[in-house]
Amino acid sequence: MKDKVNEITISYKERIPAPFWRKINSSQDAADLLFQHWDKRTIQVQESFKVVLLNNSNKVKGIYQLSKGGITGTIVDLRILFAVVLKSLSVAIILTHNHPSGTLKASEADRKITEKIKKAGEFLDIKVLDHLIITPNGQYYSFADEGIL
Repeated sequence: MKDKVNEITISYKERIPAPFWRKINSSQDAADLLFQHWDKRTIQVQESFKVVLLNNSNKVKGIYQLSKGGITGTIVDLRILFAVVLKSLSVAIILTHNHPSGTLKASEADRKITEKIKKAGEFLDIKVLDHLIITPNGQYYSFADEGIL
């Protein structure tokens, strides 16, 4: 009897609805898309962290919700984040999370996780184009527009 060897297989099939595949040309484009697809029942209640997956033309391949947390924070696991990015064959990403309080200010924790993800992305040749903070009223804060990315 042959020894069985555990084998890892990877499969990827794009099943992307029409609203995606739009090209992101600015932070406003990304914010509009994200706010449109955010669950309005929970945006004021709990913080969520999502990643927009992009192809080489900055067209949206999908939006993946990485975590859902509490009122003032959520956990971001870089291993899961990059597993999703690599499995989807994305070459660029836009990070995003909401501030249920409506505050349009990046916390020190927001800045640190963004820098950590950016460094990991550089190692894997994945561009972090922006990190948006979305508020319940549709306003947003862009790390790229503020020059801190």
